[in-house]
Amino acid sequence: MQKSYKFRLYPTKQQEVTLNRTLDVCRHIYNEFLADRRNAYERCNQGLSTMEQLYQVQYLEFDTEVHSQVKQDVIRRLGKSFDSFFRRCKNGDVKAGYPRFKGKNRYNSFTYPQSGFSISGKKLKLSKIGEIKIVQHREIEGKIKTCTIRRDGKQWYVTFSVVIENNTISVEPVTFVGIDVGLNSLVTLSDGTQINSPKYYRKKENELKRQQRNLSRKKKFSNNWKKQCDKVNRLHRKIRNQRNDFNHKLSRELINVYDFIAFEDLNVKNMVKNSRLSKSIHDASWSNLIQITKYKAEEAGKFVELVNPCNTSQLCSNCGNKVEKTLAVRVHKCPHCGLVLDRDHNAAINILNRAVGTTVQACGIESLDSIMKQEATLFIGW
Repeated sequence: MQKSYKFRLYPTKQQEVTLNRTLDVCRHIYNEFLADRRNAYERCNQGLSTMEQLYQVQYLEFDTEVHSQVKQDVIRRLGKSFDSFFRRCKNGDVKAGYPRFKGKNRYNSFTYPQSGFSISGKKLKLSKIGEIKIVQHREIEGKIKTCTIRRDGKQWYVTFSVVIENNTISVEPVTFVGIDVGLNSLVTLSDGTQINSPKYYRKKENELKRQQRNLSRKKKFSNNWKKQCDKVNRLHRKIRNQRNDFNHKLSRELINVYDFIAFEDLNVKNMVKNSRLSKSIHDASWSNLIQITKYKAEEAGKFVELVNPCNTSQLCSNCGNKVEKTLAVRVHKCPHCGLVLDRDHNAAINILNRAVGTTVQACGIESLDSIMKQEATLFIGW
């Protein structure tokens, strides 16, 4: 099992200059070898492979102050970009996305793939750079495979990718829950519990507009423009961190209470094409919540399953008949069996039934309700 650990770095001013110079060298390598691939195809109608370019990168003269494996990782990164491009072409995507040349603010990370780094006390030692202060707030479990240095505005972070032997024993599921994600309430559980979306972006939207408006008035690339860019970046980072913090806490609460969790397998990429809902969907960050819950469940030996979302809001969770309703209708009223439920609550029950492979008729609505009432007493604090 793979896992990542992210820690904050506090480089000195001289070390920050070295880190930025390393990023610039990596960016130049990326752009130069991207140009080689493009020119080789245009002039000779023949592409260059990643292995061919790996042999070439070691003979570059202007990057002697960068670790050799960091340079090789840049070529592998370029190779992955082309692999993704060819895959999208093969799938017939309208916008295949040919790899682009990286501008100065578009290349913000470099990686030591095997060696050249070590942790000693409160210092992270990087080859060709030196010892940088690191705030390691928790112990690293497993074998470290890669070390990635990332720049986020004026802040620096290190991410360690580790491999852990998966000795976790899967638990026998006892508590089950289906979860419907939405915009009015972020999640609705099959026991009726609803958790509202914090809407961090919406709360900061006016302030963000003001900061971006101030940015547009500054002369581009001036000192005041750079300072204002930092203010905008800090605000975006704060929103992102708040959202991630909420999703981590919510997913941990779900994993602690339930052994089996069912979500809808949503195609968020298509959903955000709706111009009226796209901003709210991005703010809700459903995919991030599901992804975090999945890896926490794997660590705990529990289960997360994604089910087909087709008609989960339209079908009656009691009798199974289809009850058509628009997004504006927030209450499910079944004319066949008389069931009246919140729309999202009804969908969450359908998700749970679809995940466990049973129907309400098979297990009995009374027994299912009793299970949900027991689960509702466990899920507290929200």
